[in-house]
Amino acid sequence: MPMTMTQKILAAHCGRETLAVGDMILADADLVLGNDITAPVAINEFHKAGCDCVFDCNKIALVMDHFTPNKDIKAAEQTKMVREFAGEKGISNFFDVGEMGVEHALLPEKGMVTAGDLVIGADSHTCTYGALGAFSTGVGSTDMAAAMAYGKVWLRVPSAIRVELTGRLQKHVSGKDVILHLIHLIGVDGALYQSLEFTGTGVAALTIDDRLCICNMAIEAGAKNGIFPVDEQTLAFLKEHGAKEPKVYAADSDAEYARTIHMDLSALGSIVAFPHLPENGKTFDEIGDIPIQQVVIGSCTNGRISDLREAAAILKGRKVAKGVRTLIIPATQTIWLQAVTEGLMEVFISAGCAVSTPTCGPCLGGHMGILAKGERCVSTTNRNFVGRMGDPLSEVYLASPAVAAASAVMGKIASPELLD
Repeated sequence: MPMTMTQKILAAHCGRETLAVGDMILADADLVLGNDITAPVAINEFHKAGCDCVFDCNKIALVMDHFTPNKDIKAAEQTKMVREFAGEKGISNFFDVGEMGVEHALLPEKGMVTAGDLVIGADSHTCTYGALGAFSTGVGSTDMAAAMAYGKVWLRVPSAIRVELTGRLQKHVSGKDVILHLIHLIGVDGALYQSLEFTGTGVAALTIDDRLCICNMAIEAGAKNGIFPVDEQTLAFLKEHGAKEPKVYAADSDAEYARTIHMDLSALGSIVAFPHLPENGKTFDEIGDIPIQQVVIGSCTNGRISDLREAAAILKGRKVAKGVRTLIIPATQTIWLQAVTEGLMEVFISAGCAVSTPTCGPCLGGHMGILAKGERCVSTTNRNFVGRMGDPLSEVYLASPAVAAASAVMGKIASPELLD
């Protein structure tokens, strides 16, 4: 039976030679992930079920990134619970303030995911690791609890959508624009419980950072996972970051797909997702004069060093507009330090930006950038639902780092081409 890339990885992790769409399987997990919001719920369920030991103390990652540094007493108590659990169970991959990062940037950086892995996480954006040729998906905290105890997870084999990419991206256009264009095309439920499998000659023209961003937001189209083929770029990235030996799977040439979508990367321009859904994409010939009060550049979607370089190139020698709070949030400590070494921090501070320690804070309206009633924010994060970043009457506009930086300078939603 011909299989997609996702089907092959799932088959390998449940001891089957072939799998059909819709099959229910009990699969072995290579990595189980939780954070300071979801892990406490999983730990409670772990104890309620009478579990004593974790299945493998080296295959669980607990990353304190959402409300850290702790924003209040409740956040402190949640982190304390996870910290104590990690200590009791001997979990080696526990990341706290000072060494943590935004989880979906931190794990690839530390080489904790490799091609062919099956990764589950109690966070919807766990689908990020498909960029490295892994099957990765978000689960609920109860599934996380069971996986911590037994190393297994129930999954239904998804059908797949093939996204065939051609061409190369233009200046200022990035992976963020690619995924926002795709979500605009198919809608927030256009890939519901399906695998988005990216193929075509255009894949080679995308950086690993582009691919991480694209797979991160696969869930915003309803997808179970997003996944890229393993190529020389992937293998080089995995080697550079000390990942374990990859297992490379490729879709059969006659694999069945629910549909095929063709995207010419060279035809794509900058795009902004308007409130209150990621599918509400508008290009700059559709955008009028929209003043803003805040810009956020960071998150598991766009807090990597390439994102900071893009923003700094636009901000260098310029000032952010008066009245626009501009927050720069490197996704990990390593990225933070690299930004210092490269002189990016000087650019940001000179431009009038505020720079934060790694955190998810503003993305989910947690802390470090809450919006008041009526305020608008251009953000490189991944969701813009009602009240996502603060007051229900605030607005979040999703964009690339280039658009976010240009908007900070102009004081309104703006194309980076205006500053060339």
